[in-house]
Amino acid sequence: MMLRLVPPLIALLLAGPILAGLSMALLPAFGYLPALGGETLSLAPWRALFAQPGLWRSVGVSFASGLLTTALSLAVVLLFLASAAGGRFDRWMRRLVSPLLSLPHAAAAFGLAFLIAPSGLLLRLVSPGLSGWERPPDLLIVQDPWGLALIAGLVLKEVPFLLLMSLAALPQLDPQRRLAMARSLGYRPTLAWFKGVAPALYPLIRLPVYAVIAYASSVVDVALILGPTLPPVLSVSILQWFNDPDLSRRFLASAGAILQLGVTAAALLAWWCLERLGAWLMRGWIARGGRRRGEVPLRLAGRGLILLTTVTAFLGLAGLAINSLATFWRFPEAWPRGLTLQHWLRVLPQLAEPLASTAIIALGATLLALVLVLAALENEQRHGRRPSRALWLLYLPLIVPQIAFLFGLVVVMEYLGTRPHHGLVIFGHLLFVLPYVYLSLAEAYRRLDPRWSQLARTLGAPPHELFWRVRLPLLLAPLLTAAAVGLAASIGQYLPTQLLGAGRITTVTTEAVALASGGNRRVIGVWALVQAGLPLVGFTLAVGLPRLLWSRRRGMRDSL
Repeated sequence: MMLRLVPPLIALLLAGPILAGLSMALLPAFGYLPALGGETLSLAPWRALFAQPGLWRSVGVSFASGLLTTALSLAVVLLFLASAAGGRFDRWMRRLVSPLLSLPHAAAAFGLAFLIAPSGLLLRLVSPGLSGWERPPDLLIVQDPWGLALIAGLVLKEVPFLLLMSLAALPQLDPQRRLAMARSLGYRPTLAWFKGVAPALYPLIRLPVYAVIAYASSVVDVALILGPTLPPVLSVSILQWFNDPDLSRRFLASAGAILQLGVTAAALLAWWCLERLGAWLMRGWIARGGRRRGEVPLRLAGRGLILLTTVTAFLGLAGLAINSLATFWRFPEAWPRGLTLQHWLRVLPQLAEPLASTAIIALGATLLALVLVLAALENEQRHGRRPSRALWLLYLPLIVPQIAFLFGLVVVMEYLGTRPHHGLVIFGHLLFVLPYVYLSLAEAYRRLDPRWSQLARTLGAPPHELFWRVRLPLLLAPLLTAAAVGLAASIGQYLPTQLLGAGRITTVTTEAVALASGGNRRVIGVWALVQAGLPLVGFTLAVGLPRLLWSRRRGMRDSL
């Protein structure tokens, strides 16, 4: 009976805070916030918002970054899948891209900044021999006004996400049969994939694509590192207004949060229109029947772009590592004059509190998410039901901009008299961890061979023993992988920690992003590497523990 209440509980847990947050952001946006003297509805916050200098440029960059990031990331993924022939190169690329999913957005952004900055690693490698520069050029590459560096940093992270979502969806389509049918009609392999598989694949990854649009159009942490500053993107402006000592600017921040919701909705609507246009163009392209033209450029682009994305991400991490160990490093020297551990030794005493908070929050949110997800999935198995329709709300925290509802959620907590503490931040992280854990575990749970359960029932095992002694051991590897995904999602959260913790609860991510405005690359390198390494520990345990526990059970080990 209790298990049947879990899907509605999950729906309430996700929808309730988001709707409450949006409501409490909407009222101050129209001047109503009695705690700050707003007793009547008014358009004054909107007039103040529209009077902000550079507002429409901020809106334009936010809107464009959402669309361009998604378009570029999706293009890289689809081109790679179309050009993949199952050879050694393709297998290696899939193995290299997968660890990048655990890389926090902020760490990837710092890595790219260290790589492409005027005094970064790339220009050092070509200077002065090829470039002629003896000093860093006066070029605004990082934090450029058009947001190009921001888009590049987001693409580095969204390509692994969309690729893994696509790889998870492909088995539902039987792509080999589709390819064989297209090849029998004379189509070259890359064109056969685009015309036979891609139209069926896209509907299965539409929601992850929408999640990328929502995130890229409202991101805060990556925008603080790579985004423009005068003016910043809209989400960063909202955060600045919210943190302003002048509390009357909370009305301005509320109006900005509602505007951000509108910008993201406009980006989603524009993408939907592009989908319709793309479907129309695709039907015409398929009807024309071209079987060979353009196949070679598409194949080369597919392999080249995925290689460029992956190598750039790993070079960025290498740049972080070198900077964290470098002594004096004058431009245009390609290598520092010495390496030292002094930067690490200086930072280590400061890591204790942020590391402890990060671990408490990540473990708490992930364990709660695992309990809820396992209960929901076990309810499906025991009662032979299809997934609850209410679970589509799992995508709500991924599609609604964080800045839009978290601001209102903070107002709700202030009304309730709730002070910032770890439990509140864990609850905020749970809203984002729960969807990732569910998406990571659901397919493996449903695909578990039902004959194991039937065999256990014939031996008289009750449902609870069937769960603990059959399903969980068999699903140990997927369960640990889902936990690792949840930990990575929590470790990378910046805005929920910053807002719900009121700046009093520090994690590795908040400390790393706070250093973005500083100029000490050595310290930034240390913090960014620590942030990047924490999720990797979780994924290493997820891979290694099952093999260690089942080292004497060959059948269990071979099934991993």
